[in-house]
Amino acid sequence: MFTGEFKHAVDAKNRLSIPSKFREKLGDNFYITKGLDHCLFVFSMEEWSNFEEKLKELPLSNKNARAFARSFFAGATECELDKQGRILLPQTLRNHANIEKDVYVNGAGSRIEIWDATTWESYNDFMTANMDDLAEDMEALGIRF
Repeated sequence: MFTGEFKHAVDAKNRLSIPSKFREKLGDNFYITKGLDHCLFVFSMEEWSNFEEKLKELPLSNKNARAFARSFFAGATECELDKQGRILLPQTLRNHANIEKDVYVNGAGSRIEIWDATTWESYNDFMTANMDDLAEDMEALGIRF
């Protein structure tokens, strides 16, 4: 499980250092793709395979299912860490997440999320201010505190 929040910067060559806490769990090769809420999702090979199987099960006859799967597959890039624990962030993925320089690399359970720093800070502030409403929604999904 990936947990934690780490602030990093994309260097001039569009490389991003993956926090050492995450590297072992990710492995040498992993997938990065367009995520929801204008962030990037990073999956270990095992989690990508699980996610891929779920997307394959979506009905092709459903327009929204096709669009959802298309977004994740078209944006997906297999990555490999360099010797310094960095990855190259493709321009299309940086554009999707509005990433220029400062980012947050956050654990999100079965995946990692990469956020533009300003976007994450605004999103996080909003979520914190609305935590009671979120908790009520989670109760409806079976999560009780």
